[in-house]
Amino acid sequence: MPSDQVNARGVWRWWPLRFLVFLVALFPAYIGCQLGTFFLEKHPHGLPERIIVPAVAILGSLALVVLYRLLVRGMEKREASELLVSRAPGGLLGGTVLGAGLFCAVYAVLWTLGDASFKGIGTTDGLPLAFAISLLAGFGEEMIFRGVVFRLFEEGFGTTVAVLLSGALFGALHALNPGATLASSAAIMVEAGVLLAAAYALTRSLWIPIALHFAWNFTEGGIFGAAVSGGKIQSLFLVPLHGPDYLTGGAFGPEASIVAVCVCFAAAIVMLVLAARRGEWQPMRFRLRTAGD
Repeated sequence: MPSDQVNARGVWRWWPLRFLVFLVALFPAYIGCQLGTFFLEKHPHGLPERIIVPAVAILGSLALVVLYRLLVRGMEKREASELLVSRAPGGLLGGTVLGAGLFCAVYAVLWTLGDASFKGIGTTDGLPLAFAISLLAGFGEEMIFRGVVFRLFEEGFGTTVAVLLSGALFGALHALNPGATLASSAAIMVEAGVLLAAAYALTRSLWIPIALHFAWNFTEGGIFGAAVSGGKIQSLFLVPLHGPDYLTGGAFGPEASIVAVCVCFAAAIVMLVLAARRGEWQPMRFRLRTAGD
């Protein structure tokens, strides 16, 4: 059975109330960390940009972890087993390999189809910012969408509904990005929302989804130079895409590509099947508070 069961008391047994408090605390903190990183990148004030920008992102990510753990302890009266420190090394390593590998698989398919071409070496100048943005997105968005949205929806409605609703909300959030379309939002829902929920459901740990999210974004933007949800950055390699939007993702980037959807959805299905076999799949239900009240 899932290991992230809560021991909430009193009003905190109502998961919608905890949901609201988590979001009110975590979402502004995450946005603040991202804005701070962009500000320092534009105005380093004489500080070494290659060092200060990644360092601030690391400190911001750790601060988000501390905030999440304090909220869990205060409202749910438990240790945040989903962020167990002893599982961090393996989870971060495994998620990084998986995220980078999945994105490389997408480009391998596009290369085979003739829709990607290598144009040479780019620059390392954009790597510190790509690392910082990707790291904060991995930590911030995974704690919000998997640690809060998926986990609490699962508590109230079961795993199936939680996968669908958290994925839909994740796709809807990316509808605000440059170059976004209905198709790109649907693609993000399936390839990222479902995949990352599946990684959490299988492992009951946030470390793998965090690292998977980070590695996908960093490889996409910092290494291959593709648009990451509509945003571009200087990259290590120059590997432009050319072809129809349904294959390349158009202005939004390869995350809106049917290739990315197929690759990630296949990986998600494998994880979801394994999660069900391990007994990590909670049945459908409707409840607004934890049992025992």
